[in-house]
Order: sequence, then C-alpha cells, then structure tokens
Amino acid sequence: MSGAASGRGEAAMVPQVDFESYYGRQIIKTPTWKTPDVPLYLFLGGLAGASAVLAEGASLRDLPRLETVARGAAASGAGLGTVFLVHDLGRPERFLNMLRVFKPTSPLSVGSFILAPFSPLAIIAFGSKLTGWFPRLGRLAGVGAAAFGPALATYTAALLGNTVVPAWHEAHRELPFVFGGSGAQAAGGVAMLLVPIDQAGPARRLALMGAAVEIVAAESILRQRGLAAEPYETGRPGRLMRVARSATTLASVATVLGGRRSRVLSALAGATYVAASVTTRFGIFEAGLASARDPKYTVVPQRERLRQRQDASAKMTT
Repeated sequence: MSGAASGRGEAAMVPQVDFESYYGRQIIKTPTWKTPDVPLYLFLGGLAGASAVLAEGASLRDLPRLETVARGAAASGAGLGTVFLVHDLGRPERFLNMLRVFKPTSPLSVGSFILAPFSPLAIIAFGSKLTGWFPRLGRLAGVGAAAFGPALATYTAALLGNTVVPAWHEAHRELPFVFGGSGAQAAGGVAMLLVPIDQAGPARRLALMGAAVEIVAAESILRQRGLAAEPYETGRPGRLMRVARSATTLASVATVLGGRRSRVLSALAGATYVAASVTTRFGIFEAGLASARDPKYTVVPQRERLRQRQDASAKMTT
C-alpha cells in the first residue's frame, strides 16, 4: 500500500517520528548513590592507591619525609574512603556482606577484596613509619599496599563502566586511565604540598605523568564517544570537567616552571592538583547521573548499534 501511495505521489498522512522513549520518560533508573559520599570515595581511592606506590618509591630512594607523607596519604585515603563507602551503603554489615562471596566477574566484589586488605596494610605501614615500631612488618605492609595500589586507584572506573549508565558505560575503556591519572596527580599533589622541594622530585614527576594521562584519556572520551560524550561537556558536569582540566593544566605549568625552585609555588601547584582531581570525580559522577535522566543517551546509541548489526548482517548475506 505504501508503495502504491508513493507511486501516485501522495503525501504521507503521518510524519516520520524520531522516537526517543515512551512519552519522553526516563528509561533507566538513576543511580541512588549519595553525593558527596560516592564522588569523594572515588577520589580517595585513587589518592590512596597512588600514594602507596609513591611511598614505596620514596622508601627505595631513601626519601624519609616523602615516604612518611605518602604513607599517611595512603592510610588516610583508605580510612576515609571506607567511611564514605559505608555511609553510602547505610549499614556497615553491608560492606562485610560483600566479602562473603568472591565474584571475579563483578567489579564491586573484586573492589571489596582490594579495599579490605589495602586499608589495614596501609595503616600498619604508616603506623610503623611514624613510630619506628616493627620496621620489618611495616616494610612488608608497605609493599603489600603498593601491590594493591594500582588496582585500588582504577577499579572504581571498571565499576562505573560496568553499569548501564550511558556516559559511564560508553567510556569504559577510557575511564580507568582517567581515574588512574587523576589518582596519580592527587598523590603527587599532596606530597608537593607537604614535602620540602629537595625530596619532592618523585612526587612532581608522578603528578605530571598523572596529569598527562588524565587529560589525554578525558579528551579521548570527548572525541571518540559521540553522543555519550555530551554529558561531559554540557551543564554542571561540563563546567566541572572544564574547571578540572584548566586547574590540571595550570598546576602542570607551575610545576614545570618553578616547582623545583620555589617551595610556595610547589605547594600551590600541589593543592591545585588535588582540587582538580576532586573536581574530576564530581564531574564524571554528575555526567553519569545526567545521562541516566535523559532517555536519548540510552535509546540513540542502542538504535545505532542495531543499525550497525543490520548493516553487517546485510553485507554477510550479499
């Protein structure tokens, strides 16, 4: 019938509809995670994990002030992060329940088994360094914390990417690099803020490296993820991400130009790195919530993937 109508040149009575969702309603459920608990937990995990690695490097290079500060950041980050996580869960036993079964396919399960040993190891290493008690035990604990550090700094990215929230799921390849780089610049920043410049060399290099990794990975999201990248550029999440990127760039320039010579400039750059890392976590978290609320971020990519599969199937049959 439609073919005949087309042949007679008749206009369609019903215009073509660009469907998004049923009456424009939200399709997926917005995550119920609390703000600021979860963004701060994401930040503190990155800070703690990277600081544990920095502490081991400082120990190997015999930089005692840097080692003490980095071990303190690792222990404090893990302890405070656990507090924010438990507060978001509502009851402490919910965290303990996650340790009852290990599921390698679940980022939440794997993350629980990373955080659970990391926290006591980081605290023991810091306590030993601070008091001088049980140095061998403290050294072993520090090595153990450093071994878990990279995973702690990045597993939360895998956790977000494993959800159906479009802005997080579509960027699941880049988010671990964003989180890892952001954690590294935060760890380096804390050390630059609190350690004399003659011992802060490894911290400066770590912060610069982390800033470069984060900026490149974040730009990759914007350039390669199409519609899914829009929440990172618009509204409140977009403003947060732009502030974080500008602060990271400013801190990096200050570090290169005067971080080795000026104690004040080194401290200011370090504080800016930390602020940028915190802001990045809030920006990514808010972008995910925004993409969950708007149905187009769920429907349009699904339709595009369906079209690609249909095109691929058609090519195989011809």
